Amino acid sequence: MKLIIILQIFAVAVQAIRWIHPIYVTSERNYTRLMMERMGTDCSALIKDINEWHFAPSKLMTLPLDGTKENYIRRNVKEAIFSVVSPTPLATKLKLVSYSEDVLINILDMDPSISKTYDFSEFIAGNKILPSCTPLAHRYGGHQFGFWAMQLGDGRAHLLGEYVNRAGERWELQLKGSGKTPYSRDGDGHAVLRSSIREFLCSEAMYYLGVPTSRAAAIVVSQDPVLRDQFYNGYPRTERAAVVLRLAPSWFRFGSLEILAHNKEMTSLKKLIDFIISEHYPEIDLQSENKYLQLFSQVAQKTMDLVVQWQSIGFTHGVLNTDNMSMLGITIDYGPFGFMEAYDSRFVPNSSDKEARYCFERQFQIAEWNLEQLSQAIIPLLDESQTVEITGVLQNIIQDSQNKLRDAFRKKLGLRTDVNEIDNQLLTMLLQMMEETGADFTQTFRQLGDIPMADLRNPDEVKKHWSLQRLSNNKYFLTFVDAYEKRLAEDGTTDSERRRIMCKINPRYVLKNWMAQSAIEKAEKDDFSEVQFLLNVLQSPYTVNEEAEKRGYADPPPKWSSTIKVSCSS
Repeated sequence: MKLIIILQIFAVAVQAIRWIHPIYVTSERNYTRLMMERMGTDCSALIKDINEWHFAPSKLMTLPLDGTKENYIRRNVKEAIFSVVSPTPLATKLKLVSYSEDVLINILDMDPSISKTYDFSEFIAGNKILPSCTPLAHRYGGHQFGFWAMQLGDGRAHLLGEYVNRAGERWELQLKGSGKTPYSRDGDGHAVLRSSIREFLCSEAMYYLGVPTSRAAAIVVSQDPVLRDQFYNGYPRTERAAVVLRLAPSWFRFGSLEILAHNKEMTSLKKLIDFIISEHYPEIDLQSENKYLQLFSQVAQKTMDLVVQWQSIGFTHGVLNTDNMSMLGITIDYGPFGFMEAYDSRFVPNSSDKEARYCFERQFQIAEWNLEQLSQAIIPLLDESQTVEITGVLQNIIQDSQNKLRDAFRKKLGLRTDVNEIDNQLLTMLLQMMEETGADFTQTFRQLGDIPMADLRNPDEVKKHWSLQRLSNNKYFLTFVDAYEKRLAEDGTTDSERRRIMCKINPRYVLKNWMAQSAIEKAEKDDFSEVQFLLNVLQSPYTVNEEAEKRGYADPPPKWSSTIKVSCSS
């Protein structure tokens, strides 16, 4: 009975909006029948053949579409949010590098056995377009490294469509590296294996660290040649084209609004913002006079909360342009990111960032700057009093985020209560010692949770934990231990509780650059075993893995790791 009611509601909703775009006319019956068959027979059945898997009717197609169908690059598109454009097929034989079983099963309702079929690889590459697919490229703009960059858009990515899974979740599937679009610039629309592996692994790693993020389903590689100047030094080399299938509830970003406001396309701007509210912020009343102000407040809150989480795990995004900032407050567009090793507040993972604009310690400042640009895109839809209010909203959220950051680090030390000034001093002391000694960010917190408090004063015990040994070389180390022990006593936390809390919140493994590079070098020789192994380890980042320990994933980085450079080239 519940199923019938749900399907009736679905049918009524489709009928109400079918006039907006012809796709609803052709897909309504098929999709309703499909859902009835799948949910009515066996709700737990997983699809084993990609030809039996279907996208839902696309809601994105109800937004303004580009009237020009020709797919040539650097086209100046007007009054549109999407262009209808298909991926460019890869010409050479495909190889499946890796896939996320969790994504296949729990998001896409696919049986893992589907990954063994060549049709699946063809689907991931963009070579196989399903009848229910509605391929789109998104038009957006953005501020890059502090300057307005005009029209940007999906230059090497294609939205395939939206999928509604058994849990009722709607996910937008996007191929990255799938060919040219009207928004391609000097590149050829393809991505290379090294950057694709990094995005695939990191998006999944972040999810298992509890950080809001896009997900990655699978990655394929071909022999199609792609010419890339990896370090922008005039020495390009030929690399292999690869494609990642990634997913998010939405790929709208700050730049999605910015391009419309900048070009004074107010009708499209209003349609897009109303769509975002309706689909992703249903708690906001679309009839409210303050709906745009409320949207900004929620986006700002989610964004700053995200940065708190990045800071707490030592993650630096690397390219925090406004076109890489999600309207849902999730981590998207993994380019030259980095998990910090030796603590350095000025850590820069992007060799293209010569001015350290996007270094670790500036992520809050940049997020604030980016939110200010977003507010400028929303202000044309506000009245005078709301325009004044939006600045105050942002400042309150920024102030609150500093308290949340201290709270996150307090938890990393196993503390349950909040004592502002004392905790600030304790954390400042620890981070200063880490920076002065080159102690590893991830392993220092983890090893503090691994070792009994009494052993922190015993040099023989401390030296068993390599990052703590580095930390202990600081002349204030025992002063910190005394202050830490006193604070724990005031907190009422026993040593066993402290260690339990810390080992649950501080990971043993994160995706450090040298680990990804090792997997990439093997993958370039068609050995994908380390990519899959890394994925398995990163899916349980808090649990000691014997094989990972043998491979040194929790050890000091190898000396050669210091030569790794990651740029915006992909």
